Amino acid sequence: MNKNEVSPIPKITLPRRTFVTAAAGLLFAAPTLAQPSGATTGAGAPYRSQPKSAQQAVWNHDEVALLLIDYQPEMFGNIRSETKAAQVELNTRFLIRIAKALNIPVVLSTVGVEMGVNGPTVEAIAGELPGASIIDRSSMNAWEDPNFLAAVRATGKRRLMIGALYTEICLTYPVVEALAEGYEVAIVNDAVGGLSQTAHAAAIDRMVHAGAIPNTALALSTELFRDWKSQEATVARPIILWYLEELKKIS
Repeated sequence: MNKNEVSPIPKITLPRRTFVTAAAGLLFAAPTLAQPSGATTGAGAPYRSQPKSAQQAVWNHDEVALLLIDYQPEMFGNIRSETKAAQVELNTRFLIRIAKALNIPVVLSTVGVEMGVNGPTVEAIAGELPGASIIDRSSMNAWEDPNFLAAVRATGKRRLMIGALYTEICLTYPVVEALAEGYEVAIVNDAVGGLSQTAHAAAIDRMVHAGAIPNTALALSTELFRDWKSQEATVARPIILWYLEELKKIS
């Protein structure tokens, strides 16, 4: 090798579990960033709440609501799209925990329970919202249900994070309706599922063409606070660590 040649960089392949652990280490390697609310930096200034971005293109925790629709046993049993049922459930639980920690309003709805057609919200998800008022509907389009719509309006939020089963039906219909009314909508692609990959993908395309913002559970959660020195990070960080550990169990 002459002096102008560069040694090739050896390729390193890590097992999936090793990669997840390594990624978590990179994200959370600076524990001094996670301080209790009101803690001080080296300069003595208290950590402040995360402000909105100047451009307001990314979303902030204080301007959103989380809508969860039809996370029921019958729907989970028929998921056939890319994110498997176990991860859809985990990602939904994770979003709820983040929402509760950041004081984000949550609207939870089911379809056909009072009619005796479907079972209630699965216990793993309902258990994250003890005492919550669950809005049961007959309409596949939650936006057409007056009680659901009233609950959304009562949040006072114009940016909505929406998850539902199935992607192509009970997610798509309220998403395109909300967009038509001027709401901004983020769909959480890995917290939803369809009856087939084709149905799921077609629905995502339809919603994105209508103006929805596709995102994923972890990315969306970090978007809501963004700064590890914000007060919100102090409560979000342990939830994210919990999520990454749970994710390894089903990977």
